[in-house]
Amino acid sequence: MTNPDTSGIRKLQHDEIARTSLQDIDAKRRHPLVVVVDNVRSLYNVGSIFRTCDGALVEKLFLTGFTPFPPRKEISKTALDADASVPWEHVYDITEVLARLREQEYSIAALEHTTGSRSCFDISADLFPLAVVVGNEVTGVSENVLPYCDLALEIPMFGIKQSLNVAVATGVLCFECVRVLQKKPATDR
Repeated sequence: MTNPDTSGIRKLQHDEIARTSLQDIDAKRRHPLVVVVDNVRSLYNVGSIFRTCDGALVEKLFLTGFTPFPPRKEISKTALDADASVPWEHVYDITEVLARLREQEYSIAALEHTTGSRSCFDISADLFPLAVVVGNEVTGVSENVLPYCDLALEIPMFGIKQSLNVAVATGVLCFECVRVLQKKPATDR
């Protein structure tokens, strides 16, 4: 065993971490990214997606189909109250949401394996504003949703499994989007 590093790195205490208050969150400029969750069953996955959307400072979260929505204690527990900091809306019909986003000139991407999927790590800033559709834990994004999408993105997988949990996949994609947006010159953001 080697000696521990003595470089001075230490874990920050909870009160040392810079945080935005719930009262100040609306003053922050959100990333031009919308997440559309369609027919996700798990309240805990929904809560985790809320937490990711807060951390990535997305513009809005749409919960569609039979996706559960707040107030639910299971969502709040996993979201750690991010359900109060993320603008969200429940709309049963996903096509209504996608039509509205199209009118607002969003590019629409399905996070799904398709014949034309491309790696989420190949996206570029010209795709934004971007709306990303994530689907059911078992069946993914519904086939009837794909005609409303401009493109399909997938997360490259290197093991025996070909997908991640929907909440984990949403996190990967959201933070890749933030990374791409952070590379844009400040005047373009």
